[in-house]
Amino acid sequence: MLPKIAEARSIAAAFVSARRNAAALADYPGVEPADLGGALAIQDAAIALFGEPVAGWKVGRINSPWLERLGTNRLPGPIFAKRIKTAAADEVATGEIFRNGFGAAEAEFVFRLGSAPKPGTTRLSLAETADLVDAVFIGIEVASSPFAGINRQGPLVTISDFGNNNGLILGQEIPDWRGAGLDDWVVTASIDGAEVGTGRASAFPDGPLGSVKYLVENLLSRGIAIAPGLLVSTGAVTGVHEISAGQKFEARFGDFAGIGCQIAFATA
Repeated sequence: MLPKIAEARSIAAAFVSARRNAAALADYPGVEPADLGGALAIQDAAIALFGEPVAGWKVGRINSPWLERLGTNRLPGPIFAKRIKTAAADEVATGEIFRNGFGAAEAEFVFRLGSAPKPGTTRLSLAETADLVDAVFIGIEVASSPFAGINRQGPLVTISDFGNNNGLILGQEIPDWRGAGLDDWVVTASIDGAEVGTGRASAFPDGPLGSVKYLVENLLSRGIAIAPGLLVSTGAVTGVHEISAGQKFEARFGDFAGIGCQIAFATA
């Protein structure tokens, strides 16, 4: 068996190559990680190999029975700068998924950090986390991996391939996000005009701000720098909606605004 470091690099290299070539992976490219440390080691190796700026992070949910096994209810994944697009009110942007891989779209609140935690910080309260945020937007996460079984294999496999992220569509900024009560907004999602999900961010432990808290603490524990302007996509409010090229995903955030995404296959 390969040493753990070499195995992590081998798996990371396979995912990075597949993503760069827009190629599918029929099987997981190595020994699946057995714990959070192993999964994050693969993710870290892949980020280094990919060699592109990370401008944001996605946060996904971990539910039972994995929650009890891993002792955490969330997972992280990098969002690369070139995969972030903006969309004006009710505008439709393009999101790319991998042909013969996994593809989904998710309605999410996206928080932007205006400042980094004080040096030496390892833990934050929700109030301290809120003080780091300077803006909140509506958005769509484009979730995709060259490995079609990424979600079926559990959160450790998901973490190992960039948290199953392949882009972010950034919509309108929410005015006065602290007073907007966004945790209780009814968010709806549709594909090709048919509703596929509805939900409220209050269903998340500590709401979407809890996702920001988790992400900041996770990055601090990994020694990853946090710079002003970093985006945090805080989790799928209406669920993870599998989708294919040619379909259109739309999300409506309460009475505030909507955002759309036309799905296409990624190309090399």
